Amino acid sequence: MTAPDVVIDTLLAGIMSTAGRLGATRLVCIDGPAGSGKTTLAAQLGLLLPAQVIHMDDLYKGWTGLEAGVENLRTWILEPLSAGVPGRYRRYDWVVGAFAERHTVPLADFLIVEGCGAASRMADAFEPFIIWVEADDDVRLARGLARDGEHAAPHWHQFMADEKALYARNDTAARADVRLDGVGEFVL
Repeated sequence: MTAPDVVIDTLLAGIMSTAGRLGATRLVCIDGPAGSGKTTLAAQLGLLLPAQVIHMDDLYKGWTGLEAGVENLRTWILEPLSAGVPGRYRRYDWVVGAFAERHTVPLADFLIVEGCGAASRMADAFEPFIIWVEADDDVRLARGLARDGEHAAPHWHQFMADEKALYARNDTAARADVRLDGVGEFVL
């Protein structure tokens, strides 16, 4: 078992070793299947760096918006930052079923993007430090249904199939700088 401080220290050292490609901003993409622990890790790293954390859930257009969310990340946030101007996006409101208020992503030293599709191949142009977080499907599904309710099971099953296809096309896990399991242990 790896001590949590060793994992965090290793991640921070890796992040610090990357050069900024969003202007001077260093991009950190925390990717992996839904329910694997990405949001928790992003919150920890966001406080330590410090960094703004963008959640891919805010960029998807609901349960079927995985591919569109990846495109929104590129056009709304990464391309503007790489051109030296702040990014802007509208947060998707899952309850209302529509994009809501606008958010600005300022120029900064670090930006963390967490969520399914964050490290798709389109991100390669911005040279991110990629962290892959994975967990068994049954664990992920249980976490998701505990959060979203049993009524969301059909959505979860479809989303899990969609993300699996996205990851196969993008070879995301193999492109990661670091791989972790759903409890924060290194995966070799």
